[in-house]
Amino acid sequence: MERFNGFTDKDFDVFTIPGLEERMEVLRSQVSPKLEAIATELAPDVTALTGDEMFVHVAKHARRTKNPPEDTWAALANNNRGYKKLPHFQIGLWETHVFVWFAVIYESPVKQDFAKAIKKEDYQIRKEIPEDFVWSIDHTKPDVLPQKELTDEKFSEIVDRLENVKKAELLCGLNIDRNDPVLKDADKFLARCKGAFETLEPLYRMAKQA
Repeated sequence: MERFNGFTDKDFDVFTIPGLEERMEVLRSQVSPKLEAIATELAPDVTALTGDEMFVHVAKHARRTKNPPEDTWAALANNNRGYKKLPHFQIGLWETHVFVWFAVIYESPVKQDFAKAIKKEDYQIRKEIPEDFVWSIDHTKPDVLPQKELTDEKFSEIVDRLENVKKAELLCGLNIDRNDPVLKDADKFLARCKGAFETLEPLYRMAKQA
């Protein structure tokens, strides 16, 4: 496997290619290998950080039959068979930006207990998140809630939804604009990812213990 050497405009422009098969062909040949290389490089650090052996999972978009994917990612989770039911980390991209996330998505059976754990510690976990981070309640959409704009009331709503709505999700991390120079510098980008995951580790630990 080649080492990750930075993103280019071509990586983001993949999402303008019309047609499922056409887009998937370029995703598989151009973007997925980069994401796999990033995740593989980060796996030992995240393993050391969490104390859980981390395995790399690259999004396959296998269920798609018509609409081409609008984003793609690689995930790090402590199971070699799958990640969607587990608290996990993601590195991926939309046409406009790269995302570096901690994620508990709708397939996860720990959602309710995770929400209860957040409530039990009186939402303190949010106060540990830096202002330049963002939150998401749906990994299939690029919309985010900036930490610096998130009120106590809104965060309480998000956690209530996580506890009570079957399809609810909670993701937190960094969005990095496609034009940010850090994306062209592999070492700086990997360092940014490591720093983000260090910040997000308390969320992972809380979800794991839920």
